[in-house]
Amino acid sequence: MYSNLIKMINCSLGLMAYNEEKNIARALESLLSQKLKTVKVDKIFVIASGCTDQTVPIVKRMAQTDKRIKLLIQKKRRGKSSAVNLFLNHARSRILVLTGADTIPQEDVVERLVSVFSDRRVGMSGAHPIPIDSEKTFFGFAAHLLWELHHQISLKAPKMGEMTAFRRVFKRIPYASAVDEATVEPLIVGQGYKLVYVPKAIVFNKGTESLAEFLRQRRRIHHGHLVLIKSQGYSVSTLKKGRLVSAWLRIFRFEPRFILYSPLVGLMEIWARILATYDYFKGNSHTVWEVAPSTKDVKTN
Repeated sequence: MYSNLIKMINCSLGLMAYNEEKNIARALESLLSQKLKTVKVDKIFVIASGCTDQTVPIVKRMAQTDKRIKLLIQKKRRGKSSAVNLFLNHARSRILVLTGADTIPQEDVVERLVSVFSDRRVGMSGAHPIPIDSEKTFFGFAAHLLWELHHQISLKAPKMGEMTAFRRVFKRIPYASAVDEATVEPLIVGQGYKLVYVPKAIVFNKGTESLAEFLRQRRRIHHGHLVLIKSQGYSVSTLKKGRLVSAWLRIFRFEPRFILYSPLVGLMEIWARILATYDYFKGNSHTVWEVAPSTKDVKTN
């Protein structure tokens, strides 16, 4: 009787995919098996952008077993923002959840992200990404360090990333954006809503495994943040140097690996930002970016 009195919150999920044959089935299964109490999933849209592998056939087979799955195909890859806008055009729920096929959520993430919208002041919520990489390797350490800094900063000044939910209070995001989650933030905040970071909404992802991939990924992200400042006058919380230093001090450990590796990661990040600044002033675009292959096989077991 009591459960019938609970007001359910309906949502639609958008799963962005580009050549994700290694992850797409696992990602869809994790969304289909979510444990929900106050949330109902209306549709799960898979946006397959320019896929040339088995992503589309895999999704088609899974769609036959669950009618909530809807496949949207972009024959040509036009960038993630274009895929997000296609999702926005088709989804009808008031609350939308956005994630990538290279991110695997825990079984309660959708419930945790969407249930916060019972508060009408909330306009967007973000999950807590945790890399599956081993911290014993240098690039595994780098992935954990960056996301732990993101976590520490978001606890005080929310920064959305990897998997987000938001109110449908805008029609589209800028097509040229290379940082879709960050681009949504000002569209939400500008309408008087607040951002909420949900640390218990844990999603797993995979970090880069080479210097070239690390620099390419971080360069693209920082370039996107610079464009966001110019185009929308909005700066994400992780750009504040004081917050970064404060977060680093909170997680500092007197361990050889931390003392040796963290300055090196900092130098790589600085170099990536210098390259991104060069791209920004040269007018280079990162709308359609080269993927990092090492991040595309997320095995959580």
